[in-house]
Amino acid sequence: MSRTTNGLLWIGCFLIASAAAVGVGGCDKNKQADKQREKEIAQRNKGEAAANDPKFEKSDDPPITAQTRFAAGQLAEAQGNFDNAIAQYQASLKLDPKNVDAMFRLGAMYVQTKRYDDAIVTWQHYLKATNNSPQAYSNLGLAYEASGRFDQAAQAYQAGITRDPQNQSCRVNYGLMLARRNQVDAAIAQFSAVLPAAAVQYNLGSVCEQQGRTEEAKAYYRKALELDPKLQDARSRLAVLK
Repeated sequence: MSRTTNGLLWIGCFLIASAAAVGVGGCDKNKQADKQREKEIAQRNKGEAAANDPKFEKSDDPPITAQTRFAAGQLAEAQGNFDNAIAQYQASLKLDPKNVDAMFRLGAMYVQTKRYDDAIVTWQHYLKATNNSPQAYSNLGLAYEASGRFDQAAQAYQAGITRDPQNQSCRVNYGLMLARRNQVDAAIAQFSAVLPAAAVQYNLGSVCEQQGRTEEAKAYYRKALELDPKLQDARSRLAVLK
């Protein structure tokens, strides 16, 4: 029985070896092939086990998008957490560099936190992203003005006005800057291009009030009410100053 078994085994090895044309050493190489197959099967089984291990499970949570970050930024901003809002808007722009909403809010937050250099860079990007929109020029002008770069602020406002002569943001913000710098006639010219006469007087009064020039502010508010008795903002401010 033993001989028959050995014979069968030997014949098996020989037949395989002959078919493979490897001669006398075929039986050893067949054993090596069997071991290799066993090794491959073991590795495959190990891989399948690892894939089924809970620690390899994938999360079903949706990926965080630029819009998700933007919404988180708005929430943080509403809560007065400006540093977190800035971080969220930055993360939104990292995911989507053309997200103009995030760019807009980030620029506003930089101005709010007096990071004027960052604000200027952001508004310059916003300007490019909006194809040189007048609103972008207006916001860039505000950032320049807040940082004390009045000549550059004027250039930004003027560029926006050139883009759209009837743009109220550029005209009014430019007029306010001129009024704050005591260039009253130039301020009136800017206001008058887009505002009714009563609103022109009201804005001049507002600047005077902010600067502590109370009597001048009262005079402008009175003039505004003469031109438009229904201008409640002027009436309210005048009542407070009395």
